[in-house]
Amino acid sequence: MSAVLSFFGAPVVMLMRTVRASLRDGVPWRESLAQLHELGGRSVWLVMSGMAFFGAVLVTIANSQAKRFVGNVAVLGPAYFELLIRELGPVMSAMLTASRAGASHAAELSTMSVNEQVEALEMSAGDPYADLVAPRVIAGVFGVPLLSIIGTVAATLAAAGVASFVFGVDGRAFMDPRYVDGWDLLVALLKAGACGLYIPLAAAVAGLNAKGGAEAVGEATTSGVVAASLGCLLIDFTVSLAFQLLRL
Repeated sequence: MSAVLSFFGAPVVMLMRTVRASLRDGVPWRESLAQLHELGGRSVWLVMSGMAFFGAVLVTIANSQAKRFVGNVAVLGPAYFELLIRELGPVMSAMLTASRAGASHAAELSTMSVNEQVEALEMSAGDPYADLVAPRVIAGVFGVPLLSIIGTVAATLAAAGVASFVFGVDGRAFMDPRYVDGWDLLVALLKAGACGLYIPLAAAVAGLNAKGGAEAVGEATTSGVVAASLGCLLIDFTVSLAFQLLRL
């Protein structure tokens, strides 16, 4: 139980230290923009291609279910579209981002830790939380929601294309927004923003705690990706459950 609390609680402690350091020392906005490019610019093709395949699989399942139960994908299409917008789009995009950007953050910070660059930064009056963690957190909070939007659009277009050209049904049936409302968009935005906050924090925990040599860098990278991915799933479940209890 203590391991679970430490696993999910360490990023919360990291966030508190980062906020306190940022309030005291300020935020390096130029570095934040560089990290936004690192996270968003270098993840966009992975998210777009991954979500396009995901959309194709989703409409394939929808078509199979429609043939078995209702006979027309136009009946199930709106429900799957709402599921994509509200649940799957933000979380799957965030997990794809975690697999690349989370690994990159954890590897970079762990390399700095084992090479004692973090200690050198502290000795030169720098603060690793303000100088290293805060820019990555800001990039995640802004970058992951943008990537989620791009990924959801890619999945929708892929699903509509597969429905039209593979299954011979009107692809617009899958894009029917009848059941998508403002609450669905709010849930999606909350999930994407929370995942964008959690991914760099989980990676920073793994990276800054790395001790040793090359083996420690590998272990920190793996731990960062695992923690970020599990955190995204936990955020997905928590937000979905909260809105279900509120009947929204």
